[in-house]
Amino acid sequence: MDPTCSQVETPLLNHDSLVDGFVDYKNRPVLRSRSGSWRSASFIIGVEIAERFAYYGVSSNLITYLTGPLGQSTATAAENVNAWAGAVSLLPLFGAFVADAFLGRYRTIVIASSVYILALGLLTVSTLLPSSNCETGTSCSPPQFQVILFFVSLYLLAFAQGGHKPCVQAFGADQFDSSNPEECKAKSSFFNWWYLGLCGGPLMALGVLNYIQDNYSWALGFGIPCVVMGLALLIFLAGTVTYRFEEKSYEKSAFIRIGQVFVKAFQNRKTTSSSISMEEEASGTLPHEGSQQFRFLNKALISPDGSKEEGKVCSITEVEEAKAVLRLVPIWASCLPFAIVFAQYSTLFTKQGVTMDRSIGSNFEIPAATLQSFISLTVVILIPIYDQIMLPIARSVTRKPSGITMLQRIGTGIFLSIISMVAAALVEIKRLQTARKYGLVDDPNAVIPMKVWWLLPQYLITGAADVFTMVGLQEFFYDQVPSELRSIGLALYLSIFGVGSFLSSFLISVVEKTTGGDGEDGWISDNLNKGHLDYFYWLLAGMSAVAFLIYLYFAKTYIYNRASTV
Repeated sequence: MDPTCSQVETPLLNHDSLVDGFVDYKNRPVLRSRSGSWRSASFIIGVEIAERFAYYGVSSNLITYLTGPLGQSTATAAENVNAWAGAVSLLPLFGAFVADAFLGRYRTIVIASSVYILALGLLTVSTLLPSSNCETGTSCSPPQFQVILFFVSLYLLAFAQGGHKPCVQAFGADQFDSSNPEECKAKSSFFNWWYLGLCGGPLMALGVLNYIQDNYSWALGFGIPCVVMGLALLIFLAGTVTYRFEEKSYEKSAFIRIGQVFVKAFQNRKTTSSSISMEEEASGTLPHEGSQQFRFLNKALISPDGSKEEGKVCSITEVEEAKAVLRLVPIWASCLPFAIVFAQYSTLFTKQGVTMDRSIGSNFEIPAATLQSFISLTVVILIPIYDQIMLPIARSVTRKPSGITMLQRIGTGIFLSIISMVAAALVEIKRLQTARKYGLVDDPNAVIPMKVWWLLPQYLITGAADVFTMVGLQEFFYDQVPSELRSIGLALYLSIFGVGSFLSSFLISVVEKTTGGDGEDGWISDNLNKGHLDYFYWLLAGMSAVAFLIYLYFAKTYIYNRASTV
């Protein structure tokens, strides 16, 4: 729940009052009874469900398309998926900057959605181009134009998602007025419904689109998300007359304020500590315990010529904003191994499933990528349990309104991600033993007589880790940045998974080169029965364990930017 809700007074409410700080799409003052709240948020949640449906309709089964119709090796395909996923998670930094500094969230959403539809349309066209059958051959070279068009479309989709992702949630939250008691409570519910919507979209995509892609047509499997995104954009535009837009501020941008602190501190890098202490005393006590951290930034409080003219020195508030952003860096970095683990469920987990018995009855076969739906299902089930059962218990033990801190919640998920890698390694050992037992090691297309449900524990534990770490990171990076930069804060949270995907791609490349060669199969082989995916999972578990210890150190020493979050 938004901590400001408890601080709002509850006078007699006037439901026809104007909403301070907001205007409508024609820049006119807005009435509370005719704008915002759930009437607007429902449009926005619907758009996000559609976007997640479209995104997972492409991403969840991407490795199957790359190793099938495009004929790539397992390692190359995994690297390409990770590189693309990295771009998807890093581009929101650019999208959030453009939205906050120039276009605004509404225009960015409309433009990004339009580009999204174009990208999905081109992706569909690329699958319709004539190509040879790569799934049965040992090698395949599809037409170069088809490959180029496919990857151009794929990265155009990543670019569109970069503008869409950080803006839609922030724009949805903008529809609730935190100064109004009723809307403040509704805002808390909005985030719950929002995350359930995030899981609902993938569930539909994984349950329907993966089956269509594997058994009917890739063009239809990519074309349906294109139509759905088109309808979603129309729905979003239909809600325009109800939306609230934040009034433009003509004060100095937060980007400029924070940037100036670092510039001024660098310019004054030769200033002595005694001069800084004198300026601190002259300015009064610094307002925050965190002021004792990163004291080199306090050099921005003074000017080499002793002038205190506006523009030549930074204020204490500006320095504290810069420190708040800088304090996020160690937490951001120590969460990268979690993101590397997170990258595996849509790549190597799926390739494991392809080799196993996926039959139900005599005629139906589960698409391997569909098992990813159990991650979303776990999230949908566990979030209400966490909110209604675990959180009240935590509150009674810790005596804190939040139950556990945001960093404790994140750490719990990181620990669970280590367990998921251990489970994945143990299942892979069993799968390899079964392949050897039945003499299937040399047949890359053989179905191992081992039910795909053996993979369920690693998917379920990954879902449980998401409930803690993904939601915790989202809340943490939204809450701990200056209020004007909350789109950037959400983009920073996403960038963890972007960099993590790139690191996963790099790690796979290194492992492939160092463990294979000279005709020998490496850990990650095209024929998984000859590889040792279990070794790779043990490596990830070890890396995550070391990173977890580093995370615990930084989490213990972290000073929250707002007292209400502790």
